[in-house]
Amino acid sequence: MADQNLSVTLRLRMGSHDAHYGGNLVDGARMLALFGDVATELLIRLDGDEGLFRAYDNVEFLAPVRAGDYIEAFGEIVKVGKTSRTMRFEARKVIEAQPQVSDSAAHVLTPPVVVCKASGTCVTPLDKQRQSKATAG
Repeated sequence: MADQNLSVTLRLRMGSHDAHYGGNLVDGARMLALFGDVATELLIRLDGDEGLFRAYDNVEFLAPVRAGDYIEAFGEIVKVGKTSRTMRFEARKVIEAQPQVSDSAAHVLTPPVVVCKASGTCVTPLDKQRQSKATAG
């Protein structure tokens, strides 16, 4: 199978339920959960199956995320093997809450702030690759 340039972007607001630390700071693991959702959608689009996340080979937390911020989680498949799918992820803060101004104040970040980057490998067993088999021939 040839390499595929398949990508997915999710955007959502971090709520107070996402805050884990003082100052309404969101746990970095929340970004990894978003990357997991992106990976699942990518595998469904490619293979017709959710597959399995095998491992991250790199994760970088680059900027804080707080409750009220809007995060855009992007992922793409950069390499397709027989069962493995290598992916690259990036989470960007696109809107930042401004509680110091007022309870509902926020502003759009132009350009967005990259808060987390990662790469990893997912696996879809051959017998689960319904989509790929259907489009292969």
